[in-house]
Amino acid sequence: MNKTIKLSLLTTLLLSQNLIADELLEDIKVTSATKTTQSIKNVTSNVEVITSYEIEDRGYATVTEALNSLPGVSFTATGGIGKKTSLNLRGMNSKHTLILVDGVRYQDPSNTTGASIQHLIISDIERIELIKGAQSGIWGADAAAGVINIITKKAKNGFHFNASQQFGSFQSSTSKLGVSYKNEKFNIKLAHDQLDSNGFTTKAERGENIDKFEDDGYRNRTSSIQLGINILENAKLEMGYTNIKGLSEYDNANPNNTSMKSDIHTKLSHINYSQDVANHHINIKHEVSDFTRDEIGTTWGVKNFNGTTSNSELTDNIHYLKDSFILLGANKQTTDVDYIQANLTSNEDTYTNKGVFLTNSNKLGNSTIITESIRHDKYNHFKNKTTGKIGLKHTTDFGLIVDANYGTAYNAPNIIEVLNPWGATNLNLQPEDIKSYDLSVEHHGVKITYFNQKIDNMIEWYDPDGWGGNPAIYSNREGTSNIKGYEVAYKASFGENISTNINYTNLSAKDKNKETLARRAKENLKFGLDYYGIEDLHLGLNGEYVGERYDRANKQGQQTGKYTIANFTANYEIDQQMSIYGKVDNITNKYYQTVDGYATSPRAVYAGMKLSY
Repeated sequence: MNKTIKLSLLTTLLLSQNLIADELLEDIKVTSATKTTQSIKNVTSNVEVITSYEIEDRGYATVTEALNSLPGVSFTATGGIGKKTSLNLRGMNSKHTLILVDGVRYQDPSNTTGASIQHLIISDIERIELIKGAQSGIWGADAAAGVINIITKKAKNGFHFNASQQFGSFQSSTSKLGVSYKNEKFNIKLAHDQLDSNGFTTKAERGENIDKFEDDGYRNRTSSIQLGINILENAKLEMGYTNIKGLSEYDNANPNNTSMKSDIHTKLSHINYSQDVANHHINIKHEVSDFTRDEIGTTWGVKNFNGTTSNSELTDNIHYLKDSFILLGANKQTTDVDYIQANLTSNEDTYTNKGVFLTNSNKLGNSTIITESIRHDKYNHFKNKTTGKIGLKHTTDFGLIVDANYGTAYNAPNIIEVLNPWGATNLNLQPEDIKSYDLSVEHHGVKITYFNQKIDNMIEWYDPDGWGGNPAIYSNREGTSNIKGYEVAYKASFGENISTNINYTNLSAKDKNKETLARRAKENLKFGLDYYGIEDLHLGLNGEYVGERYDRANKQGQQTGKYTIANFTANYEIDQQMSIYGKVDNITNKYYQTVDGYATSPRAVYAGMKLSY
């Protein structure tokens, strides 16, 4: 995208403010920014929220599809739905972003990339919160780039039932079923989703017709249950369990391979007790995240991975003055990993961590908010870490909002990186150290953000002499990597019938040698347009432009950017209980690859029906 086009785009956004009236910011609640429920207007951090309405209107099928609509977020994948997917948040890779499901960690300690986000399908989601920037001062490890919290819907008063069925390209079928009940004493909600798709080939050399190769399918079964009991008027007990089973076929070097499959099983559970006492909100929780992965067909390397994280936490949210609070907390976390290789050799290890943390937030008058956080973590495997952050937000009399944030963070090595079944063990591996800051200005729907992140002791895969000889190792590399850039975002409604959103990200991602990091697009433009002018009908268009991007570092390898993808959605509400919908992904049938040698979806068509009572 040349400079003239970029300048014209930004000018258009600013001039278009004359077409819309000032609108009050919707009072959306978020919980991930400070571990306590706040209005988004009172959060100093750079926050994005995707609501259930946006998810339904745009027909998002996976969490990655929804997140990919936001500025600063990008993905690369080795194939279609259910295939290995890497998340880049502001140019930082997957393991730097902490992903939560209803506040429970979704990070897999037996996975070098952290969370397998490709297995998170849209399942009864109320909203998705994205908190950008260093968040270790609140959440500890793995939150260097930010935090994503996927929050599912809660039971509503009375009995409710919902179901949907979708069919589409690649012989795809998605079924959803949910039931809930709530009264003054207790509530319960159950949901089950299943997705089946024959898919398309995983491997395909650039330019090859993907139809000439065998298909690599995907199957997902996601079930959940939530239970809440009002023990006293001001005391509540909540429990939840999510079960995810996924089976993904993929290829090795041969695109017609039929033996390679990744069989995953994820179990997330939590129990939570909360009580209000005077100006205190006390919360006690215990949560367990359990991951199992079996690589069917593997004849070399690791065949079976197992990772478990258990966390117990106590917090006290103390409200004081008029609009101020202080959150005190402590937690103990245990992480276990074991694996079995194809030759039946095995290994295992355990990490323990004890943390204490404090967050203070003050609202000064009606225009200024300041928030400070500090956290100390004590590990049994490497040096203790102390991190923190400070944020400031100010709203002027004429509606200009300015916020600034600075934070320190760290990314702890996953146990699997230390044990390294593919090479040499490195018991001296240490956490990465990260510093980041961002500055935003927002006015009448336009938001401009500058961000800057520096990473020391980056953990890298290092093979000293290529394949063979000295074994490869995960190690800390000296030097500082610098990832910086800016985001421009615009949201507005034109009357009652049209709403639009558009955002642009410009990124500079350099390693310690000032060489460009692999698979990061320099420019990324995303757009969405929604029309409600016909009674009971919604029509939508959304998509993105991906700028220059190379498959290998220092602008080496295949150029995988410079393309535009557009998608179309339509929803028609027959009555209050029934609606039908359809969508077309990649409407221009654009050929592209996000990772060199791995196929992406051609034009695909889907249609379905929803019932709710």
